[in-house]
Amino acid sequence: MLPIDTIETPVLTLLPLRAEYADEMAVVLSDPGLYTFTGGAPLTAGELRARYERLIAGPPGWCNWVVWSCEEELLVGYVQATIDDGTAEIAWVIGTPWQGRGLATASAKALVDWLKRRGIGTIVAHIHPDHAASAAVATSAGLRPTERWHYGEVRWEWTA
Repeated sequence: MLPIDTIETPVLTLLPLRAEYADEMAVVLSDPGLYTFTGGAPLTAGELRARYERLIAGPPGWCNWVVWSCEEELLVGYVQATIDDGTAEIAWVIGTPWQGRGLATASAKALVDWLKRRGIGTIVAHIHPDHAASAAVATSAGLRPTERWHYGEVRWEWTA
């Protein structure tokens, strides 16, 4: 099991997930538009707290962080990695008000760098083919699209 460290960059800090972030994150994730490509709907603070408690108690390969904007001094999104047998599947979400500022790119790069430093040999993201912004983030983080599909999404990958 990898210890889930705080990850710092000049513009943001990835903080290991804690249940007490649920109230603030429920606001960050409240725009229904965030779920256009992934499905689902915004959760209440109570539902999000319960989900965070499950994630924190989950298997050792579940690694989750919230994204803290250093400039605004508040939470703006999350990143996650599910690690199994040297492969990490990653995802990122930045709340609508903070999109277009490079925070998703900075978050994904910080996560990918953290995983590489810990010897993860394959990093994967699944991205809807119409989600150009996520494709740009994945490209900036060093992942490349493959010919493989997973539930209607393109598999993006970095391999050591």
